[in-house]
Amino acid sequence: MALLGSNLTGELLQVGLRLLLCPLGSNIVIRTACCSVGIALPVYSTFKAIENRDQNAQRKCLLYWAAYGSFSLVEVFTDKLISWFPMYYHIKFAFLVWLQLPSTDGAKQLYMKHLRPFLSRHQAKVDQVLGIASCEVIKLVSSYQAEIQFVRSMVVKISGSDHMLGGTTESDRSRQPNPSEDPAVPSDAEPDQNNN
Repeated sequence: MALLGSNLTGELLQVGLRLLLCPLGSNIVIRTACCSVGIALPVYSTFKAIENRDQNAQRKCLLYWAAYGSFSLVEVFTDKLISWFPMYYHIKFAFLVWLQLPSTDGAKQLYMKHLRPFLSRHQAKVDQVLGIASCEVIKLVSSYQAEIQFVRSMVVKISGSDHMLGGTTESDRSRQPNPSEDPAVPSDAEPDQNNN
């Protein structure tokens, strides 16, 4: 039975690889694979590294996210141009795998050879730009507080609840059970009969 299972797994792997490597009609498959390999697996790996308090794994995750974030930033500006190239998503998939493979340590290589020198050279300028941008965003949000509150109240009215915005409405508070009305919940005024 184990032999059959391993044979089936091998066949599924071959079918999967054919779908990924077939250049025609596989954009949906390869884009899904890019998302899975580029985001879903690293998110889970990051979760495990944090939960296990593994400093080495956390460092690898930080290096990966720095490399992936830089790649995504470049891709935002070049996607419309380079996505038309044949096999673009296949190359992107290979790049994302390369970033994560322990044997290649691609994220660390990219960080040490390119990102770190670039950011070290331009750190003061980047900090200055981010500081200005942060102040401008705070000013913008502050100047539109009335509009933000209006939109929030409209969403609350439309949805009938404030739960998705992090608050509670009057109707929610009136529907919440009062502990003194619920016979299953002992009130503070009544002593607990079991602790005598």
